[in-house]
Amino acid sequence: MADDIRKSVLLMPVELQAFREAGKDVTIMAVHSINPYTSEPSFKGLRIEGAIDTQAYTDFQSPATVEGGQRPLPDIAVLEQKARKWGLRKQSTIVVYDSDRSMTAARAWWVLKWAGLPDVRVLDGGFRAWQVAGLPVTEAIATPIASEISLTAGNMPELDADGSLALARRGLLLDARIRPNYIGGPTVGGQPPRGHIPHAVSAPAPDNVTDYGNFADTATLTEMYRGLGVDGSREVGVYCGAGMSAAHTVLALAAIGVGASMYPGSWSAWVADPSRPVVSGASPV
Repeated sequence: MADDIRKSVLLMPVELQAFREAGKDVTIMAVHSINPYTSEPSFKGLRIEGAIDTQAYTDFQSPATVEGGQRPLPDIAVLEQKARKWGLRKQSTIVVYDSDRSMTAARAWWVLKWAGLPDVRVLDGGFRAWQVAGLPVTEAIATPIASEISLTAGNMPELDADGSLALARRGLLLDARIRPNYIGGPTVGGQPPRGHIPHAVSAPAPDNVTDYGNFADTATLTEMYRGLGVDGSREVGVYCGAGMSAAHTVLALAAIGVGASMYPGSWSAWVADPSRPVVSGASPV
């Protein structure tokens, strides 16, 4: 049962290849990006055969706004036009992958599920795992057949700022950023405040994966999140800096059968309002 739950959101490379060889209806999407810290492009010229090229920071978000934060959700009409160009169909199993520990692929997964696509999964370990498995790659660019798919927003549970604070008080709000950002401290040069939402629990998204970039096994993920309070007794929500790492954690939780809401605007939207409380330090309160 646990394996079935995990496979409903994460596919190993050999499992994806088996789908392809069996002639199953599978659409593969490569999520490319430019590292915002190093300016290093993730795409090195090779892709899985037939993979449709997408861009993490343009296709799965809108331009930054004060209310929506650095990475607001995409306009559904714009995303629908792109989905039609990509040839997406609701009957197909859509598998997304990246070259960055599934961080950007997880965002694509969440956005596509939010837009109403029923079967979206992430390639566990991404493109590196595919190559390590010795599976075929190509330089050829895919030319998908356009579709007439219709998308609708709101098919994944969301939180806004007020809802996040309320959930932190009554349930469990996980902060998926790295620990230094959660702990916070002094800022300089007019930078926004550092710290965390009151009562939020630190749960860095990088802990979801191993040194090799694949998600930790089910038992490890279950124990890790149980230690943070995810025991089935409370509603769970997740936020991060701008809705990327949070999607990664929602995906990790889904892989162990736990549903969680996400605050898409996350910290970048939270601190846009100076009246919202900011807590510094290593403890939730």
